[in-house]
Amino acid sequence: MGFYLIPLIIFGFIILISGIFTVKQQTSAVVERFGKFLSFRNSGLHFKIPVFDRIAGRINLKIQQLDVLVETKTKDDVFVRLKISVQFQVIKEKVYDAFYKLENPHDQITSYVFDVVRAEVPKMKLDDVFERKDDIAIAVKQELNEAMVNYGYDIIKTLVTDIDPDLQVKEAMNRINAAEREKVAAEYEAEAERIKIVAKARAEAESKRLQGQGIADQRREIARGLEESVDVLNNVGINSQEASALIVVTQHYDTLQSIGEETNSNLILLPNSPQAGSDMLNNMIASFTASNQIGEEMKKQNAKKGLGRKKPDTEE
Repeated sequence: MGFYLIPLIIFGFIILISGIFTVKQQTSAVVERFGKFLSFRNSGLHFKIPVFDRIAGRINLKIQQLDVLVETKTKDDVFVRLKISVQFQVIKEKVYDAFYKLENPHDQITSYVFDVVRAEVPKMKLDDVFERKDDIAIAVKQELNEAMVNYGYDIIKTLVTDIDPDLQVKEAMNRINAAEREKVAAEYEAEAERIKIVAKARAEAESKRLQGQGIADQRREIARGLEESVDVLNNVGINSQEASALIVVTQHYDTLQSIGEETNSNLILLPNSPQAGSDMLNNMIASFTASNQIGEEMKKQNAKKGLGRKKPDTEE
Protein backbone atom coordinates (compact mmCIF):
# COMPACT_ATOMS: atom_id res chain seq x y z
CA MET A 1 0.00 0.00 0.00
CA GLY A 2 2.78 2.41 0.91
CA PHE A 3 4.62 1.42 -2.25
CA TYR A 4 1.79 2.87 -4.38
CA LEU A 5 1.67 6.13 -2.42
CA ILE A 6 5.26 7.07 -3.26
CA PRO A 7 4.57 7.88 -6.95
CA LEU A 8 1.51 9.90 -5.95
CA ILE A 9 3.53 11.89 -3.45
CA ILE A 10 6.25 12.54 -6.04
CA PHE A 11 3.67 13.59 -8.62
CA GLY A 12 1.98 15.89 -6.13
CA PHE A 13 5.30 17.41 -5.19
CA ILE A 14 6.11 18.09 -8.84
CA ILE A 15 2.72 19.73 -9.33
CA LEU A 16 3.29 21.85 -6.24
CA ILE A 17 6.74 22.88 -7.42
CA SER A 18 5.33 23.89 -10.84
CA GLY A 19 3.22 26.51 -9.12
CA ILE A 20 6.27 28.39 -7.84
CA PHE A 21 7.77 31.03 -10.14
CA THR A 22 9.98 34.13 -9.96
CA VAL A 23 9.72 37.55 -11.61
CA LYS A 24 12.86 39.52 -12.49
CA GLN A 25 13.51 43.11 -11.48
CA GLN A 26 11.79 45.77 -13.65
CA THR A 27 9.45 43.11 -15.01
CA SER A 28 5.77 42.37 -14.43
CA ALA A 29 4.15 38.95 -14.97
CA VAL A 30 0.52 38.62 -16.09
CA VAL A 31 -1.29 35.71 -14.41
CA GLU A 32 -4.54 34.30 -15.88
CA ARG A 33 -6.95 31.70 -14.49
CA PHE A 34 -8.83 29.66 -17.05
CA GLY A 35 -7.88 32.30 -19.67
CA LYS A 36 -9.17 35.24 -17.64
CA PHE A 37 -6.95 37.97 -16.20
CA LEU A 38 -6.22 37.31 -12.55
CA SER A 39 -3.38 39.56 -11.38
CA PHE A 40 0.01 41.09 -12.00
CA ARG A 41 3.04 39.87 -10.14
CA ASN A 42 6.09 42.13 -9.71
CA SER A 43 9.69 41.14 -9.00
CA GLY A 44 10.26 38.38 -6.46
CA LEU A 45 9.12 34.79 -5.63
CA HIS A 46 5.43 33.98 -6.30
CA PHE A 47 3.02 31.05 -6.29
CA LYS A 48 0.15 30.18 -8.62
CA ILE A 49 -2.29 27.34 -8.50
CA PRO A 50 -0.99 24.62 -10.76
CA VAL A 51 -3.16 23.62 -13.70
CA PHE A 52 -5.71 26.39 -12.97
CA ASP A 53 -3.39 29.40 -13.23
CA ARG A 54 -0.86 30.22 -15.92
CA ILE A 55 1.58 33.01 -16.75
CA ALA A 56 0.12 34.68 -19.86
CA GLY A 57 3.18 36.88 -20.43
CA ARG A 58 5.74 39.20 -18.98
CA ILE A 59 5.95 42.97 -19.46
CA ASN A 60 9.32 44.77 -19.56
CA LEU A 61 9.17 47.88 -17.35
CA LYS A 62 12.57 49.21 -18.42
CA ILE A 63 13.02 52.19 -20.74
CA GLN A 64 13.15 50.85 -24.28
CA GLN A 65 14.25 52.47 -27.54
CA LEU A 66 12.75 52.06 -30.98
CA ASP A 67 14.58 53.42 -34.06
CA VAL A 68 12.32 54.35 -36.95
CA LEU A 69 13.69 55.24 -40.42
CA VAL A 70 11.33 57.54 -42.32
CA GLU A 71 11.75 58.70 -45.92
CA THR A 72 9.83 61.79 -46.96
CA LYS A 73 10.00 64.90 -49.16
CA THR A 74 10.79 68.45 -48.11
CA LYS A 75 9.10 71.67 -49.23
CA ASP A 76 11.78 72.23 -51.89
CA ASP A 77 11.18 68.72 -53.35
CA VAL A 78 14.21 66.99 -51.86
CA PHE A 79 13.83 63.42 -50.64
CA VAL A 80 15.40 62.89 -47.26
CA ARG A 81 15.65 60.01 -44.78
CA LEU A 82 15.26 60.72 -41.08
CA LYS A 83 16.13 58.36 -38.26
CA ILE A 84 13.80 58.92 -35.28
CA SER A 85 14.75 57.31 -31.96
CA VAL A 86 11.80 56.91 -29.58
CA GLN A 87 12.47 56.11 -25.92
CA PHE A 88 9.39 54.74 -24.16
CA GLN A 89 8.39 52.87 -21.00
CA VAL A 90 5.38 50.89 -19.79
CA ILE A 91 3.52 52.71 -17.01
CA LYS A 92 3.58 50.41 -14.00
CA GLU A 93 0.02 51.26 -13.02
CA LYS A 94 -1.26 50.56 -16.56
CA VAL A 95 0.31 47.18 -17.25
CA TYR A 96 -3.18 45.79 -18.03
CA ASP A 97 -3.67 48.29 -20.90
CA ALA A 98 -0.15 47.75 -22.22
CA PHE A 99 -0.58 43.97 -22.28
CA TYR A 100 -4.15 43.55 -23.49
CA LYS A 101 -4.89 46.60 -25.66
CA LEU A 102 -1.95 46.42 -28.06
CA GLU A 103 -0.88 43.39 -30.00
CA ASN A 104 2.40 44.94 -31.19
CA PRO A 105 3.32 48.29 -29.58
CA HIS A 106 6.40 48.74 -31.78
CA ASP A 107 4.29 48.74 -34.94
CA GLN A 108 1.85 51.18 -33.35
CA ILE A 109 4.62 53.62 -32.38
CA THR A 110 6.20 53.31 -35.83
CA SER A 111 2.91 54.22 -37.52
CA TYR A 112 2.52 57.37 -35.42
CA VAL A 113 6.13 58.40 -36.11
CA PHE A 114 5.59 58.02 -39.86
CA ASP A 115 2.39 60.04 -39.68
CA VAL A 116 3.89 62.95 -37.74
CA VAL A 117 7.17 63.17 -39.68
CA ARG A 118 5.43 63.07 -43.06
CA ALA A 119 3.12 65.84 -41.86
CA GLU A 120 5.87 68.14 -40.49
CA VAL A 121 8.83 67.75 -42.86
CA PRO A 122 6.98 68.66 -46.12
CA LYS A 123 6.35 72.10 -44.54
CA MET A 124 10.10 72.79 -44.30
CA LYS A 125 12.93 73.33 -46.73
CA LEU A 126 15.96 71.09 -46.52
CA ASP A 127 18.06 73.64 -44.61
CA ASP A 128 15.20 74.14 -42.15
CA VAL A 129 15.01 70.39 -41.53
CA PHE A 130 18.61 70.47 -40.28
CA GLU A 131 18.07 73.63 -38.24
CA ARG A 132 14.69 72.64 -36.75
CA LYS A 133 15.17 68.95 -36.08
CA ASP A 134 14.33 69.57 -32.42
CA ASP A 135 10.92 70.91 -33.48
CA ILE A 136 10.30 67.67 -35.37
CA ALA A 137 11.29 65.62 -32.33
CA ILE A 138 8.98 67.64 -30.06
CA ALA A 139 6.04 67.23 -32.47
CA VAL A 140 6.59 63.45 -32.58
CA LYS A 141 6.78 63.24 -28.78
CA GLN A 142 3.57 65.23 -28.27
CA GLU A 143 1.64 63.14 -30.79
CA LEU A 144 2.91 59.85 -29.37
CA ASN A 145 2.20 60.86 -25.77
CA GLU A 146 -1.41 61.71 -26.57
CA ALA A 147 -1.93 58.45 -28.41
CA MET A 148 0.10 55.94 -26.39
CA VAL A 149 -0.84 57.00 -22.85
CA ASN A 150 -4.22 55.30 -23.37
CA TYR A 151 -2.36 52.06 -24.07
CA GLY A 152 -0.22 52.28 -20.94
CA TYR A 153 2.94 53.62 -22.56
CA ASP A 154 4.85 56.76 -21.55
CA ILE A 155 7.03 58.44 -24.22
CA ILE A 156 10.20 59.51 -22.40
CA LYS A 157 12.12 61.16 -25.26
CA THR A 158 12.19 61.40 -29.04
CA LEU A 159 15.34 62.29 -30.95
CA VAL A 160 16.12 62.98 -34.61
CA THR A 161 19.46 61.15 -34.70
CA ASP A 162 20.17 61.27 -38.43
CA ILE A 163 19.18 63.32 -41.47
CA ASP A 164 20.32 61.80 -44.74
CA PRO A 165 19.43 63.61 -48.02
CA ASP A 166 19.88 62.09 -51.44
CA LEU A 167 23.50 61.52 -52.49
CA GLN A 168 23.37 64.08 -55.32
CA VAL A 169 21.93 66.68 -52.94
CA LYS A 170 24.74 66.08 -50.46
CA GLU A 171 27.34 66.46 -53.20
CA ALA A 172 25.70 69.73 -54.32
CA MET A 173 25.67 71.01 -50.72
CA ASN A 174 29.35 70.13 -50.38
CA ARG A 175 30.15 72.00 -53.60
CA ILE A 176 28.23 75.05 -52.37
CA ASN A 177 30.08 74.93 -49.06
CA ALA A 178 33.43 74.55 -50.82
CA ALA A 179 32.65 77.46 -53.17
CA GLU A 180 31.65 79.65 -50.23
CA ARG A 181 34.88 78.84 -48.40
CA GLU A 182 36.92 79.54 -51.56
CA LYS A 183 35.14 82.88 -51.89
CA VAL A 184 36.02 83.82 -48.31
CA ALA A 185 39.62 82.69 -48.84
CA ALA A 186 39.85 84.78 -52.02
CA GLU A 187 38.51 87.82 -50.16
CA TYR A 188 41.12 87.38 -47.43
CA GLU A 189 43.90 86.94 -50.01
CA ALA A 190 42.75 90.06 -51.89
CA GLU A 191 42.65 92.05 -48.66
CA ALA A 192 46.15 90.86 -47.76
CA GLU A 193 47.41 91.81 -51.24
CA ARG A 194 45.78 95.25 -50.94
CA ILE A 195 47.45 95.81 -47.58
CA LYS A 196 50.83 94.86 -49.07
CA ILE A 197 50.31 97.21 -52.05
CA VAL A 198 49.28 100.09 -49.77
CA ALA A 199 52.23 99.46 -47.47
CA LYS A 200 54.60 99.31 -50.46
CA ALA A 201 53.16 102.55 -51.90
CA ARG A 202 53.54 104.28 -48.55
CA ALA A 203 57.11 103.05 -48.26
CA GLU A 204 57.92 104.28 -51.79
CA ALA A 205 56.30 107.65 -51.06
CA GLU A 206 58.30 107.99 -47.86
CA SER A 207 61.44 106.96 -49.73
CA LYS A 208 60.81 109.57 -52.45
CA ARG A 209 60.12 112.22 -49.83
CA LEU A 210 63.33 111.45 -47.99
CA GLN A 211 65.23 111.25 -51.27
CA GLY A 212 63.91 114.67 -52.35
CA GLN A 213 64.72 116.10 -48.94
CA GLY A 214 68.25 114.69 -49.25
CA ILE A 215 68.72 116.21 -52.70
CA ALA A 216 67.43 119.56 -51.46
CA ASP A 217 69.78 119.43 -48.47
CA GLN A 218 72.62 118.44 -50.77
CA ARG A 219 71.99 121.36 -53.13
CA ARG A 220 71.60 123.71 -50.20
CA GLU A 221 74.96 122.66 -48.83
CA ILE A 222 76.55 122.97 -52.29
CA ALA A 223 75.20 126.50 -52.62
CA ARG A 224 76.44 127.35 -49.16
CA GLY A 225 79.85 125.93 -50.01
CA LEU A 226 80.00 127.92 -53.24
CA GLU A 227 79.06 131.08 -51.36
CA GLU A 228 81.82 130.48 -48.83
CA SER A 229 84.30 129.80 -51.65
CA VAL A 230 83.43 133.07 -53.36
CA ASP A 231 83.87 134.92 -50.05
CA VAL A 232 87.30 133.36 -49.54
CA LEU A 233 88.42 134.30 -53.05
CA ASN A 234 87.10 137.83 -52.58
CA ASN A 235 89.18 138.17 -49.44
CA VAL A 236 92.37 137.46 -51.42
CA GLY A 237 91.61 140.09 -54.07
CA ILE A 238 89.70 138.05 -56.67
CA ASN A 239 86.43 139.66 -57.73
CA SER A 240 83.12 137.79 -57.82
CA GLN A 241 83.12 137.13 -61.58
CA GLU A 242 86.64 135.74 -61.57
CA ALA A 243 85.85 133.67 -58.49
CA SER A 244 82.74 132.23 -60.15
CA ALA A 245 84.72 131.36 -63.27
CA LEU A 246 87.39 129.67 -61.17
CA ILE A 247 84.78 127.62 -59.28
CA VAL A 248 83.04 126.56 -62.51
CA VAL A 249 86.31 125.48 -64.07
CA THR A 250 87.27 123.57 -60.94
CA GLN A 251 83.88 121.76 -60.85
CA HIS A 252 84.22 121.00 -64.56
CA TYR A 253 87.58 119.28 -64.15
CA ASP A 254 86.46 117.48 -61.01
CA THR A 255 83.60 116.02 -63.03
CA LEU A 256 85.98 114.89 -65.80
CA GLN A 257 88.22 113.28 -63.19
CA SER A 258 85.31 111.35 -61.59
CA ILE A 259 84.23 110.11 -65.05
CA GLY A 260 87.72 108.84 -65.71
CA GLU A 261 87.80 106.92 -62.43
CA GLU A 262 84.64 105.00 -63.31
CA THR A 263 85.44 102.16 -65.71
CA ASN A 264 81.83 101.33 -66.57
CA SER A 265 80.51 104.89 -66.77
CA ASN A 266 78.25 105.75 -69.71
CA LEU A 267 78.22 109.50 -68.96
CA ILE A 268 79.76 111.82 -71.60
CA LEU A 269 80.32 115.46 -70.69
CA LEU A 270 80.42 117.89 -73.63
CA PRO A 271 82.24 120.21 -74.25
CA ASN A 272 85.41 119.24 -72.47
CA SER A 273 87.91 121.87 -73.70
CA PRO A 274 89.71 124.17 -71.18
CA GLN A 275 87.60 127.11 -72.35
CA ALA A 276 84.40 125.16 -71.49
CA GLY A 277 84.26 126.45 -67.94
CA SER A 278 84.59 130.09 -69.04
CA ASP A 279 82.01 129.64 -71.83
CA MET A 280 79.51 128.05 -69.46
CA LEU A 281 80.01 130.87 -66.94
CA ASN A 282 79.57 133.55 -69.62
CA ASN A 283 76.42 131.84 -70.89
CA MET A 284 75.00 131.64 -67.38
CA ILE A 285 75.77 135.32 -66.69
CA ALA A 286 74.28 136.38 -70.01
CA SER A 287 71.15 134.33 -69.29
CA PHE A 288 70.74 135.84 -65.81
CA THR A 289 71.34 139.38 -67.20
CA ALA A 290 68.75 138.91 -69.93
CA SER A 291 66.23 137.60 -67.42
CA ASN A 292 66.79 140.60 -65.18
CA GLN A 293 66.35 143.01 -68.09
CA ILE A 294 63.09 141.34 -69.14
CA GLY A 295 61.82 141.56 -65.58
CA GLU A 296 62.65 145.28 -65.35
CA GLU A 297 60.90 146.03 -68.66
CA MET A 298 57.74 144.20 -67.49
CA LYS A 299 57.71 146.18 -64.24
CA LYS A 300 57.99 149.51 -66.14
CA GLN A 301 55.14 148.53 -68.50
CA ASN A 302 52.91 147.54 -65.62
CA ALA A 303 53.65 150.84 -63.85
CA LYS A 304 52.73 152.86 -66.98
CA LYS A 305 49.44 150.93 -67.36
CA GLY A 306 48.60 151.68 -63.75
CA LEU A 307 49.18 155.46 -64.21
CA GLY A 308 47.09 155.49 -67.38
CA ARG A 309 44.09 154.12 -65.51
CA LYS A 310 44.34 156.70 -62.70
CA LYS A 311 44.36 159.85 -65.00
CA PRO A 312 40.55 160.02 -65.50
CA ASP A 313 40.09 160.12 -61.75
CA THR A 314 42.51 163.08 -61.34
CA GLU A 315 40.77 165.04 -64.16
CA GLU A 316 37.44 164.77 -62.38
